[in-house]
Amino acid sequence: MERKRILIVGSGGREHSLSLGLAESPQGPALYIAPGNAGTADVGRNVPIAADAIDDLVAFAIDEAMDLVIVGPEQPLVMGFVDRLTDEGIPVVGPTAAAARLEGSKAFAKAFMARHGIPTATSRTFSADDYDDALAYLEAQGAPIVVKASGLAAGKGAVVCATLDEARSTIDAMMRDRRFGAAGEKVVIEAFMSGEEASIFALTDGEHYVLLAPAQDHKRIGDRDRGPNTGGMGAYAPAQVVTDALLDRIRTEIIEPTLAGMDAEGYPYRGVLYVGVMITATGPKVVEYNCRFGDPETQVIIPLLKNDLVEVFTRLTQGRLDNLEVRQRSGAAACVVLASKGYPGHYEKGFAVGGLQAPMPDGVRLMHAGTRRDAAGHVVTSGGRVLSVSAVGASLREALDRAYAAVRTVHFDGMQFRTDIGRKGLQWETE
Repeated sequence: MERKRILIVGSGGREHSLSLGLAESPQGPALYIAPGNAGTADVGRNVPIAADAIDDLVAFAIDEAMDLVIVGPEQPLVMGFVDRLTDEGIPVVGPTAAAARLEGSKAFAKAFMARHGIPTATSRTFSADDYDDALAYLEAQGAPIVVKASGLAAGKGAVVCATLDEARSTIDAMMRDRRFGAAGEKVVIEAFMSGEEASIFALTDGEHYVLLAPAQDHKRIGDRDRGPNTGGMGAYAPAQVVTDALLDRIRTEIIEPTLAGMDAEGYPYRGVLYVGVMITATGPKVVEYNCRFGDPETQVIIPLLKNDLVEVFTRLTQGRLDNLEVRQRSGAAACVVLASKGYPGHYEKGFAVGGLQAPMPDGVRLMHAGTRRDAAGHVVTSGGRVLSVSAVGASLREALDRAYAAVRTVHFDGMQFRTDIGRKGLQWETE
């Protein structure tokens, strides 16, 4: 039987994690990663095409007769990559450009939730021409308050402002200084929600859906959630704060109305639906939608999944998720992200990464993100988030101990990481 040819689009720890999961399939697929990184090159063939070069990606998928394409980052989805592949008859995991607006436009997402009664924070959206109105609304609402760039901002466009001065500065940065470029052409100002946040992942074929293990991300750069937002500094799963009863509410109040609403409005959602949920005193509310797997949540969700990933994604593209049983490993998984000095601000690249040859214990995975090989073949840093170290264990404590033990074997100049990943989850284990 001929090996299935699968293209994974992206270059981060998420894509390396997906590649490792797919490589474990008994179907033995041939994997291609575009553009990939120094780690994905050990799992499949790296293809030197940027994730947003969709013309070149479509041509490659056609020329190389790909049987399946899995899209990691949001940019190509919003640009219509899935639409292009679908027109060519190539199965792909991801939503159309119209459906990807759930992530690509926070203004669209907030209006969509209002139309379909999906619980979220109260908000208003302002364009760049509405600067004075935005400031007036801010003054009327008071602080704390959340200011969001409506467009894609690499996970850094949502700012929780503790004071009105901070909120005004954030609006200036978005509307006047154009810090987020086109992403800040519209700004969403929304009420601050108090509670604990969790990441919920649904795989959907447009009609049926299944849920994966709920996870919890750590967005801030510093311990105890201090400092600026990043793309994510670590994660763990399952997030114990999401009880079975709460998950039932998330299904009926958020996931199902979202999928039904998208279908009713004429753009059925197929692919990965990632919902950031705030667990408030009155129940779960949507923080934001994402139209793909999270990073670093993927690095803890995939190791816990016992299903054949090739089969899961194939069934998704064929509309056959109705009788899929999701099988999870017992225990927990934890991930610690190793980042460059200065991230999420300015950082230098090109530092040698040491300790990669040390054998990892069972249950520990080292996933590359911002890495490349230099002319001499050595692995060097090439991004803000450089590596993800994930581990599984019988408990969250065991998973974290294994992950942090592995972290100590890796080193590069300026390496920074959080030391408190999973702190909220550990409180559940000790209660």
